[in-house]
Amino acid sequence: MFAVPENTVISAVRTAPQQPTKIVREVAADRSRWAHLLRYDPVERWAALVERTATYEVWLMGWLPGQHTDLHDHGGAEGAFTVVSGALSERVARRGQPGEVLHVVRTGQSRVFGPDYVHQVANEGTDPAVSIHVFGPTRAPMVPYRLDPVDGPVQS
Repeated sequence: MFAVPENTVISAVRTAPQQPTKIVREVAADRSRWAHLLRYDPVERWAALVERTATYEVWLMGWLPGQHTDLHDHGGAEGAFTVVSGALSERVARRGQPGEVLHVVRTGQSRVFGPDYVHQVANEGTDPAVSIHVFGPTRAPMVPYRLDPVDGPVQS
């Protein structure tokens, strides 16, 4: 038996895709759907919309070494991401709990997130990274957080 952290459980009232990891892996496997969109920005991670349906959006992201997001949630969106090349570090923080958990996500690996998921993603390696993300129902604006040493993530 194993425990599933509640911040990774997809909501019971669904407007997002039923299987975000399946969608993101299918898109990642079909390079013809996204390779022509890939770019790298020397200042910040780069993103392009690959596909939009009534229930989800698929985004391509290019990460140069040292690029990262701030600590954030996805404004109630749910989804998943898969690393297509390189590696990304994901720091996950849970509301009401101190500290954070680090996950290194390598090529071919995926992470799923529920509507209350707070994380920071970074390319801490020496090579560029590429990832595919699915958000449902849309890629809502990210809500910024700061990490409080006692209370965990707190909205900025």
